[in-house]
Amino acid sequence: MGAVSTEADLANPTNKSDSFHIAFCVDNNYFRAMGATITSIIDNNPGVHFTFHVLTFAASEEHCRRLLELEKKFNVRTCLHVLNTSDFKQFDHFIKFSYYSLSIFTRLVIPSILKGITDRVLYLDADILCVGKLDELIEMDISNDIAVVVPDAPVTTKRRVAALNLKHPHYFNGGVLFINVNKWLENHITEQTMEALMQHGKKLRFNDQDALNIVLDGRARYIDPKFNYLYDLIHDLNVNKTAMRPVGNAVFIHFAGAVKPWTDWSGHDARNMFRKYHALSPWSDMPLDQKPRNTKELRMHSRFLFKQGKPLESLKWYLQYLRVRSRK
Repeated sequence: MGAVSTEADLANPTNKSDSFHIAFCVDNNYFRAMGATITSIIDNNPGVHFTFHVLTFAASEEHCRRLLELEKKFNVRTCLHVLNTSDFKQFDHFIKFSYYSLSIFTRLVIPSILKGITDRVLYLDADILCVGKLDELIEMDISNDIAVVVPDAPVTTKRRVAALNLKHPHYFNGGVLFINVNKWLENHITEQTMEALMQHGKKLRFNDQDALNIVLDGRARYIDPKFNYLYDLIHDLNVNKTAMRPVGNAVFIHFAGAVKPWTDWSGHDARNMFRKYHALSPWSDMPLDQKPRNTKELRMHSRFLFKQGKPLESLKWYLQYLRVRSRK
């Protein structure tokens, strides 16, 4: 495990009270997006000291350098946790009989990795942008909670509650989790979640998110949706709308759909929001995605162009989609 800031420094008792800890789980391709998430948090919360933990299986030297730039540019700490199989040794009996890749378990080991470093940590997906203040979360007492969560969209909640046979009519989106580290560990939430993954298998449409909902059924504290405002860009692009819809008092906007705000080819105004924070980050020299990068994006781009009344351009991209798919 490597660290940009040393874990000894992070474990200093004064840091526990003086710094607000936020964790990300990313692969090498998501550091750019995470950089925009981090700078959006910093930009909207002046005067707050943050410690950002990055859990990953690999990080290029370039990304490590940019994390150090982040520390120098802003008054924050960063800690890079490069995971290896030894970090999952205590879960060998789950993993060896599982068809899931190790990456699916990364979010679940945050509490064990950060034990002794902080009592509480806010986990965020890297396709989130912060547009408000975190004072309410920072000041929140979660000493009696295992985790504080945000409800998923009503239609998703209804379907997943039924599909998972949950006892309570609540279902949360795993993109934002405010974790009480000690209570999580004391209640063996990670082990129980892995057991749920193994037991229910392909019944789980959203893998560890579904499993966490099973384990935390009736045990999680729900807070306002403004802390995980789900925004699906496909909803807009399917009806040829490129302007951002009102997001009310949202604090975190979570672009959870398949189209992200860094896809320049989408033409959606969400790109401008991403550009604003991306420009403040050490990853600012990395351009937005100019073209679709996989078959799913190629097919969506073709569909969106057709909705825009551009049949010839739509056909061109659909043929490109067919060529790429046939090569696979």
